Amino acid sequence: MSQAAEILLVDDEAIALANLQHVLEGEGHTVTAVDSGEAAIEAIGQGSFDLVLTDLRMPGVDGMEVLRASRARNPQCPVILVSGQATVDSAVEAMREGAFHYLTKPFRLDEVRHMVAEALELHGLRKENTRLRQLLDEGDDTPRFLTQDPSTQRLLETARLVARSDSNIVISGESGTGKELLARFIHQHSGRVQAPFVAVNCGAFSEELLTNELFGHAKGAYTGAGEARPGLIESADGGTLFLDEFTEMSPSMQVKLLRVIQEGELRRLGENQDRRVNVRYLAASNRDLQQAVANGSLRQDLYFRLNVVHLELKPLRERRDDIPLLAHYFLKRHAAAMGREHLEISARAVAALVRHDFPGNVRELSNLIERGVALCDGKRLDLAQLPNDLQRYQGGVTLETEPTQLPTLEQQERDYIDWVLQKTGGNRTRAAAILGIDRVSLWRKLKKYELS
Repeated sequence: MSQAAEILLVDDEAIALANLQHVLEGEGHTVTAVDSGEAAIEAIGQGSFDLVLTDLRMPGVDGMEVLRASRARNPQCPVILVSGQATVDSAVEAMREGAFHYLTKPFRLDEVRHMVAEALELHGLRKENTRLRQLLDEGDDTPRFLTQDPSTQRLLETARLVARSDSNIVISGESGTGKELLARFIHQHSGRVQAPFVAVNCGAFSEELLTNELFGHAKGAYTGAGEARPGLIESADGGTLFLDEFTEMSPSMQVKLLRVIQEGELRRLGENQDRRVNVRYLAASNRDLQQAVANGSLRQDLYFRLNVVHLELKPLRERRDDIPLLAHYFLKRHAAAMGREHLEISARAVAALVRHDFPGNVRELSNLIERGVALCDGKRLDLAQLPNDLQRYQGGVTLETEPTQLPTLEQQERDYIDWVLQKTGGNRTRAAAILGIDRVSLWRKLKKYELS
């Protein structure tokens, strides 16, 4: 949420109602205050609220009926029940009916502020989960490059523009960032889309095997070559050849490839005549290309032939607002593959994923979701299905940490918010999105922790 939250406040005690209204409005929220359960149900039917905070014991329509009415109208809206005559049975019933929390009177105002902030944060995550599910449901099953990150969206726009040309392109980025997916995106938006897209991992073969894979061979070219076979370059004729990890090729292999790119001709192993090919080359590497040229592992002439356009993908830790979108995408894909189409992911699990650094990038996220789907025996993937080191969102630390070394949860939250703000250059809108909270909640936390 980018604006103040809409809160419905219900209490038949005028003084308590006025005090809570003053406190919540002081936090920047818009409060609708009513003094009866009947008026609350009427307000729920007419408006849309982000939170309902209601007294339990009221004459006529009580807080439980208000809770049920709110859940029926908007199941995502959290409801906090307050009672001066709390019992275990009433608390259990409230939680069974779907209450977010149960507060007992007398309570401290700071306790209310904290509980309201937590409820609104959860509500924001639930709304974001729903929005992302709807967004993914609108598309088809074709692999897409999904991103909400502004700089990555600009990169995709650049890729879409250069796709229309036949220029060769180098894509750089850490392993698992989606370099092949970006290459397929370029091919799909090019004039070669009806022709083949062929991919080869140059680091997976010895020089001899890679030569055979790329160039093909004539019948009898070597022992076991019982029939002629075209190579991958010929197979990509008219289309696109994607050379993944091209910096892993040997220098002599680079010379062979350079000639094909320059002349548009190749010669199969064991043949004497050249064959014309029309191929667009996309190459990718997770290495520092300038350093590879400087140390001689990458030929400068090949680098310049391929690097007509250079696109660099950011690691996932630098575009954390993509994590919820990708998490829902992988959940949909892996759940469908395992026959669990209606599986959901909890807001807590998404928040834990957003806080993870993902050294393995998008590939690691996909693996974590696949693991979670495999371990989940209910209707929702939650923290319990994530590895222990990601469950720190719930407890603040890993299970292996010694109790004497535990920092406070508030200190960890303060440090994390401060780190995110530094990474976003103080942009509060982006920081709130990365943290998975709304701007109002972020403003409150900045004020609480005295962060500028």
